[in-house]
Amino acid sequence: MGARMRRLIEFPCAGEMLLGTLDEASGTTGLLIVSGGNEIRIGAHRGMALLAQRVAEAGHPVFRFDRRGIGDSTGENHGFESSADDIAAAAAAFRQAAPHLNRIVAFGNCDAATALAFFHARAGIDALILANPWVIEATDDLPPAAAIRARYAERLRDPHEWIRLLRGGVDIRKLVSGLRKASRGQSQQEGSLAARLAAALGETRIPVTILLAKGDNTAIAFRNAWAGPVFEAARAKGAIENLDTASHSFASAADKQWLFEQILKNLS
Repeated sequence: MGARMRRLIEFPCAGEMLLGTLDEASGTTGLLIVSGGNEIRIGAHRGMALLAQRVAEAGHPVFRFDRRGIGDSTGENHGFESSADDIAAAAAAFRQAAPHLNRIVAFGNCDAATALAFFHARAGIDALILANPWVIEATDDLPPAAAIRARYAERLRDPHEWIRLLRGGVDIRKLVSGLRKASRGQSQQEGSLAARLAAALGETRIPVTILLAKGDNTAIAFRNAWAGPVFEAARAKGAIENLDTASHSFASAADKQWLFEQILKNLS
């Protein structure tokens, strides 16, 4: 097999210019990768670039991009909730650069997953792979309540943690703050991020696969929200795959292999 082509592509978005990267392949189903947070398209430790290379080698073209105000793209960064234009423009650029495509599957981690749930319809996406979707509305610097409860439950089973507590090795003020927050659930009231995500997933008409890193705080918060009543319609549509890791970005070699296999499964 010859060397695969990787092309840089500049494309317009709401008066700005975005930069994307296309890993070429002959397959008619392509993967659109949307970066989370303020991460550039290469991904943490080149994770998304390496993933794109592997997926292209398996026969599927892959497109990654920097949204406005991130990396090589112009404009101002207003966060994931303002990325509808960016995702739609990237999908259009992908189709133009790879005209043989007849199907686009989109993958995003963290708030990119939530953004895809909100904005995929406008971009004409055909299927979603959402990793560790973001439902956390931060009110302090503590982890989400569901994650705190999970951590405390684990520690209470460990005799060494009781010894640490008795010997004064635990910050009591932090412990009390954590217990107070653990007693509260993530808001699912109308208008909350979790409720809006539930509505978006419940209304979608395309296949949705959700990937969760079981020990990751973001995934723990999502799993807790997923069990709530507002996600009832979404639960009837979305399939969840769990990986026994605490790595939010699926950093280890085994994590990367699992993620690659999950993505290929959804591209076939």
